[in-house]
Amino acid sequence: MVLAVELPFLNELVALFLVSVGIAYLCYRLNLVPIVGFLIAGVIIGPNALALVPDQELVDILAEIGVILLLFTIGIEFSLEKLNRIRKAIVIGGGFQVIVTTLVVVGLSMAFGVSLNTAIYTGFLVALSSTAIVLGLFAQRKETDTPTGQLSLAVLIFQDLSIVLMVLLVPLLAGQSESVFDVFWILGKAVLLILAVLVLARRIVPWILEKVAKTKNPELFLLTVVAVCFGTVALSSMANVSLALGAFLAGLVVSESEFSEQALSEILPLRTIFNAVFFVSVGMLLDLSYVIEYPLLLLGIAVLVILLKLIITSAGLLTLGYPVRIAAASGLALAQIGEFSFVLERAGRAAGITPAGMGELGSQIFIAVSVLLMIGTPFLLNAGPRLGELLSRTPLSKLGEDSNGEQTDYKQSLEDHVIIVGYGPAGRHLEQVLHETGIPYVVIEMNPDSVEEMRANDIPAIYGDAGRFHILEKAGIDKSKMVVIATNDPSASPRIIRIARHHNPTLQIVVRTRYLSDVDQLERLGADNVIPEEMETTVRIFSKVLGAYMVPQDEIEDHIQTLRAHDYEIMRGSLQEAHLMVLQGLDDEGLHTRAVVVREGAPVADKTLQELQLRNKYNLTVLAVKREDQTIGSPAGDFELQPGDRLVMVGLADRFAECAELFRTPLGQ
Repeated sequence: MVLAVELPFLNELVALFLVSVGIAYLCYRLNLVPIVGFLIAGVIIGPNALALVPDQELVDILAEIGVILLLFTIGIEFSLEKLNRIRKAIVIGGGFQVIVTTLVVVGLSMAFGVSLNTAIYTGFLVALSSTAIVLGLFAQRKETDTPTGQLSLAVLIFQDLSIVLMVLLVPLLAGQSESVFDVFWILGKAVLLILAVLVLARRIVPWILEKVAKTKNPELFLLTVVAVCFGTVALSSMANVSLALGAFLAGLVVSESEFSEQALSEILPLRTIFNAVFFVSVGMLLDLSYVIEYPLLLLGIAVLVILLKLIITSAGLLTLGYPVRIAAASGLALAQIGEFSFVLERAGRAAGITPAGMGELGSQIFIAVSVLLMIGTPFLLNAGPRLGELLSRTPLSKLGEDSNGEQTDYKQSLEDHVIIVGYGPAGRHLEQVLHETGIPYVVIEMNPDSVEEMRANDIPAIYGDAGRFHILEKAGIDKSKMVVIATNDPSASPRIIRIARHHNPTLQIVVRTRYLSDVDQLERLGADNVIPEEMETTVRIFSKVLGAYMVPQDEIEDHIQTLRAHDYEIMRGSLQEAHLMVLQGLDDEGLHTRAVVVREGAPVADKTLQELQLRNKYNLTVLAVKREDQTIGSPAGDFELQPGDRLVMVGLADRFAECAELFRTPLGQ
């Protein structure tokens, strides 16, 4: 009797994921982005190398899902407010890059006898850069909000929008449409689909997501988001419109909802899995025999693409008045061929059109050059600032020196702020105190009604699960001074503590809990202060927060005695007497001072202050060290830190973010 059911493609899936994990880990050790590992894994297991996955049918199906999820998440992140701040860079910088790159490639191709339609198609392939790799690298390096990161984002946004039109034009360039009517018919269906999606975005989907969110069931919320994604894609398929367009529009639908951040955090794990398959499938397309046969040709084309995109992208940004060092760094960061070019290449192959009209040879050259450039992107990104500095010493530096572009338009992230998790009674009282005292803060809350109430009252609020890094990142976890977990969900606290402590080891974490039995466990996970019991929780949270901001202890005690003497009347009322809590001594020193614990396994343990060079390298000053019951003021350079020591340091928030690795312990430790 056969008890097991044979699963087709099981061996291929096992080979795909095992090799991908192994090579992705190796790339991590070499400080390369995982996407590079997935590309290499695809080359190794593909039919043209070890042939561990001889049949690519399943991989292609999973890869298409990866493309859909990638475009869907880009649509969710498509914020009209964000785009408005960098609109000139998007329209002028991005438009210049795409149009001029396409025209130059068309000219070069036609000079070698390529037909106009095929030359335009080839220009489209070269014009696109890798959104996934470039933005992933900037995020990894914490440089998304830098001028270079923002300008690169602007150009990538224009490219991502351009892919929609490019995909629609592929059948026309391939000669599959016989009249102008066909062109307008395709575009007309796309416009109708967009209008239908806008109606959904404005009227229907936000209402549905609100109802689902109020169930507080994360599984149901995830299923709803996935249904919106693939439902919109199905509509585009029924209208014979690009699936890529449908996925992007589905993301736009969700982006119009106040629950978009939580939707994005739910879908990111799925996107990661299927995107890995997509890049593996790209690597599987590469035939190593072509690399061996035409190494100089491939290298020459790759260098030509780098120079072409570097010059054109930089020139477009220089027209906006940006300094040459920033424009050049952005140009080099975008000097690769992107993942959407493979989407376009697949569409072209199905329509019977190939890069430069060279058939299979053209496709293999395109794939090989693209994979080579993707693998080289981390090195190009590292070289960007050095190239910019070098060019800034030449006469080119005069270009753009009279203008700051739009740099002053970028939103400044919070620094040295408090992240409040939960807007229950304790969270509400703490928010009011922080608001009255002028201490910066942001609230994370899973209750849609509470989030709606906060936004109506201009309280900075994020709807989402604080146990997901994406949500904490939105709240500025890397530059935050303190996290107060005042949620009513005790099961969420351990997860939030682990993630927050790992990503910002200089953070002070205060946790509310109902039971004394939870204190030891939460402290072992990384909480600095665990406060049981509801009413006393609020008082002690006030004490810890105000103390962290250098409010004199006697003033804090006066506040607490006032609260207790009135039987918590202030806390139960409307806080009309909140002036009692207004800080008189809050200054920059209070904001920029932190107490950081040296934990077992952290790099700072068993090192002297002189070895760490906190002052010289990070501009951080150690004011005192508390060891058990002893306090050492202004410790000397030969003072050796031990696990359990609490350092009182002063410095700017970005400096604490830079030195985080010194205090970080392995996740889960």
